[in-house]
Amino acid sequence: MKSICLLKKVFVMAIFLCTFFLVFFWANMQILNLNGVDTALISKMRPLHVKSRLCHVNLIDGRNHNEAIANKSDLKMIYYITPTYPRPEQIPELTRLGHTLMHVPRIHWIIADDQSLCSTNVLNLLRRTGLPFTHISSPKPYVYKGTNFPRGVSNRRAALVWLRENVREGVMYFGDDDNTVDLQLFDEIRRTKKVSMFPVGLIGDYGISAPIIKDGKVVAFFDSWPGSRTFPVDMAGFAVNIEFLTPTATMPYSAGHEEDKFLMSLGIKLDDIEPLADNCSKVLVWHTKTVKFKKPNLKIDIERISKLPKYEDFANLLKETSRLGMAGIFSKNGSKTFIIKDRKTFEPLSLLPTLV
Repeated sequence: MKSICLLKKVFVMAIFLCTFFLVFFWANMQILNLNGVDTALISKMRPLHVKSRLCHVNLIDGRNHNEAIANKSDLKMIYYITPTYPRPEQIPELTRLGHTLMHVPRIHWIIADDQSLCSTNVLNLLRRTGLPFTHISSPKPYVYKGTNFPRGVSNRRAALVWLRENVREGVMYFGDDDNTVDLQLFDEIRRTKKVSMFPVGLIGDYGISAPIIKDGKVVAFFDSWPGSRTFPVDMAGFAVNIEFLTPTATMPYSAGHEEDKFLMSLGIKLDDIEPLADNCSKVLVWHTKTVKFKKPNLKIDIERISKLPKYEDFANLLKETSRLGMAGIFSKNGSKTFIIKDRKTFEPLSLLPTLV
């Protein structure tokens, strides 16, 4: 009887210890169920640990064949910060933005990627542009892994750290990978002495977010979401001179208030803001968000197709589709695929070797 009581006590103690260590482990790893939990409160309760990694830095401008670009060495350098994350649209959007930046003299592209590994796809794209660049792996904290917000904060924070450690002069600009930018904007923001602002198109219920100017000074803002913000502006609607980037400048994990809190951390006032784009009367940047593409999974025996010499190019195309994240290729699972010839549909793809 005594042995049974002793076993019960040992069993209860073991359950208690296991529960304690499990809760302790979860708390330290920041793996929590966030449904119904105030993430802002959680972030105040314990620090948000983010392990960023500097993937690659290239300070050489490989576009010297372009005489128009090469002869602009006296211009102020623009540090174009782009937060991004892996998805089917990532490489197409970065490609589109990269081909815009390739026309801009004296620009350094900082891409901060929300994933723990240094993406080979992103690095290869950066190298192809010929631009000077910095590539950073900057995953969001675990506490926000199960939520969509706040997005891009860890990326921008990592970029700010790199700028403070490596740059003394120039102009900093936050440009998302889903933005469309008029080349005229770059000429405008080079004039930034402290903090400049300008309109952003395709934003909110008004279709535009912009400062309101009176006698050459910013006196108010036109934005469909006030949100109790001192500076109700979009992330793409301002630029900062790096000499004015104080050590206290930071961006909080506060959804909807990232821009406002960042600008407030600079200690600026309305009188400090420099209106650009013809006194904020022109739109030179837009939020042209790409429609989300639902990544399909295809049932294709890629190994088998790769062994067919006549269809080597097609096999390479399928591999490229998978590598860029545009579709998943699986040999046993996924949607059936069809091949079309002479207005007829063939099923399955295993008929490929019989086609002439």
